[in-house]
Amino acid sequence: MRARDLAVEYESVSVDSDALEAARLMAEQKLPALLVLDERGEPKAILPASQMVKVLVPAYVVEDPSLAAVVDEQHADRLCQALAGRRVGDCLSGSVAAPPIADPDDTALEVAALMARVRSPLVAVATKDKAGTHLLGVVTASHLLHELLGKAGTASTPRA
Repeated sequence: MRARDLAVEYESVSVDSDALEAARLMAEQKLPALLVLDERGEPKAILPASQMVKVLVPAYVVEDPSLAAVVDEQHADRLCQALAGRRVGDCLSGSVAAPPIADPDDTALEVAALMARVRSPLVAVATKDKAGTHLLGVVTASHLLHELLGKAGTASTPRA
């Protein structure tokens, strides 16, 4: 199976999208991450849900987790206000790496190796030419596991 066969349509946002709307999209659709596109519509980054959660948590709590116990629930309910007026680009870590991109002809194992190497829940599948990068879809870790486990289930197991 090739990357083009594994790729599916997937939610993406731009670096200029509203961060609160992106967080809602993640929450409502239970997405592990979003594909972030640049101003040309080319893959720029993967924004994991864990990074979005990190943006919500005050820096002093990240540095000293014991402080989380003293924050009252009323204050905790206002954590999402940290996203108000922010763009998705503001939520990307300062050292954001380029998103993993598989060639459409890559095998499932090549996609799996890329995903494992960069520890990403998503891999974009795209073609590249002089005009730029053209997104075909995304392979998610859960979809890849489903496909690989399905293939493993059809293989015969040797008996002792």
